[in-house]
Amino acid sequence: MRHKKAEVFLIATAVMATLLCLCLLHGRVQENLRADELAKRSRMVEELMLTDLALFMEARYTRHLSLADRHSAFQDHPMSLEHFPAGSLAGPPPHLTGVER
Repeated sequence: MRHKKAEVFLIATAVMATLLCLCLLHGRVQENLRADELAKRSRMVEELMLTDLALFMEARYTRHLSLADRHSAFQDHPMSLEHFPAGSLAGPPPHLTGVER
């Protein structure tokens, strides 16, 4: 028995939608199962005062965003332009903007 292209498309779409729903459900179940572990790690980070993750490898003020000061991007000259692309992607750390997390 030969299927029409539209039937194959609908079947494939239904299968993929089902798999997507199962992936989302799996993520929710895993999140609930590991909530204690996440809370434990969060407490450890706070107790050890660990810094943020190093996302960029260019300059020191882009590697350690929470440790940057207001003027480190302009260390060469006060009127110099941002010469690292990561500096335009990452905003200032919350402790410098006055916004609390």
